[in-house]
Amino acid sequence: MLSNLKPQAADSILKLIEEFKADTRQGKIDLGVGVYKDPQGVTPVMRAVKAAEQRIWETQTTKAYTGLSGEADYRNAMAQMVLKDVPGDRLASLATVGGTGAIRQALELARLANPGVTVYVSNPTWPNHLSIMKFMGLPFVEYRYFDAESRGVDFDGLKADIAQAGKGDIVLLHGCCHNPTGANLSMDQWNEVAAILEQSGAIPLIDLAYQGFGDGLEEDAAATRMIAARLPEVLIAASCSKNFGIYRERTGILFALAGNAAARDLAQGSMAFLNRQNYSFPPDHGARIVSTILTDDALRADWAAELEEVRGTMLGLRSQLASELRDLSGSGRFDFIEQHRGMFSRLGATPEQVAKLKSEAAIYMVGDSRLNIAGLNQHTVPVLARAIIDAGI
Repeated sequence: MLSNLKPQAADSILKLIEEFKADTRQGKIDLGVGVYKDPQGVTPVMRAVKAAEQRIWETQTTKAYTGLSGEADYRNAMAQMVLKDVPGDRLASLATVGGTGAIRQALELARLANPGVTVYVSNPTWPNHLSIMKFMGLPFVEYRYFDAESRGVDFDGLKADIAQAGKGDIVLLHGCCHNPTGANLSMDQWNEVAAILEQSGAIPLIDLAYQGFGDGLEEDAAATRMIAARLPEVLIAASCSKNFGIYRERTGILFALAGNAAARDLAQGSMAFLNRQNYSFPPDHGARIVSTILTDDALRADWAAELEEVRGTMLGLRSQLASELRDLSGSGRFDFIEQHRGMFSRLGATPEQVAKLKSEAAIYMVGDSRLNIAGLNQHTVPVLARAIIDAGI
């Protein structure tokens, strides 16, 4: 039987990681993998996470299963962080295996509710969005998003394309810090998107993977909260990998906002059912770390302060890189880097130029020219800037 399996295409980012590891050149720079790194090149364990783990180790008395939907403390704390004020009779929630698990379960839920669903997804988007939908056999349509000339959002194209979504279709939106481009909607534009969805009856699925990495914890949730308050049905997939730095703990959550309590109960039961069919009970350790932090004033304050340091570091690197490129190019054509938010920016380079950066300067980034700002430090920024100019970007 197993000999009948077909080879699967390697994930482009994971393949890039292996190529980087095999490169023996000194001074090589990894801007491909999507994890935060401090100036020393380390993805640190946050102070509050260490303190929470210590507390859990000292006080936890059992490793028995949690509920199918996850622990209530975690789900409630995350609802408060992401949504702040949502009537309980509207909100169903589900602990998941990372943000990726939340996306998968959201799409499974949408298909249960509407077997003929079509998903509208930005062009470009996080590659695993497309991979998951293709594997599930879900029809999807790409809507215009990135303006290659300005490196900003093609908002007119976006509006025209998502207006084609029908009632019960899904429109997948990045809540903040768009991956892979770093180009984001303004609040005025978000309000226009909400008006289009109100008119069509399409359901937003908001992927909120980077809350706190863009303009701040509250600011990064503002668009999601507005959509949740304005539309009767909303799906939200959130991740704790980045903002809590617990990548390997696989800690995510899916929220489903319904129009009334009866629909909320149906959604909650269906979400628990989907967990049972997939992996039964969700992982608890990361979720318990998060709930311990968010429900303790001192731990939450320390976590928020360190998260703000992380955000400030990335903003500083963006400003430095834009300044270096301004000086080297004699123009402001790279100023978009400073305007983007989150870990990523898409340079707008050709695959050949990206390959040149790798072969001539040992600088690794994804083939579509997405670079991870958090992979830089103040010493490597000038190296990257010079290599970008030398590659003719």
